[in-house]
Amino acid sequence: MLVLITYDVNTETTAGKTRLRKVAKQCQNYGQRVQNSVFECNVDAAKCRQIKAILEDIIDQEKDSLRFYYLGDRYKNKVEHIGIKPGFDVTEPLLL
Repeated sequence: MLVLITYDVNTETTAGKTRLRKVAKQCQNYGQRVQNSVFECNVDAAKCRQIKAILEDIIDQEKDSLRFYYLGDRYKNKVEHIGIKPGFDVTEPLLL
């Protein structure tokens, strides 16, 4: 299923900047960055629970926030892209 993960981490302190880097790094392990704090992740339910638990352990819930949007398997008609950085199919192999 396609899950959109967004986050907002308070970076007014050094600890906040560290949390931001950790959150971004974990999201990169599971998906593709599509905007600064937005990742598209094609994961099953178990992986989704795993990344959610990891991210919850990183953030400070008094200062930061996470949002998960569950778009499911038929997401292609729910996502529209306009502008730079053309969209891509998250189910296709990613070549580096």
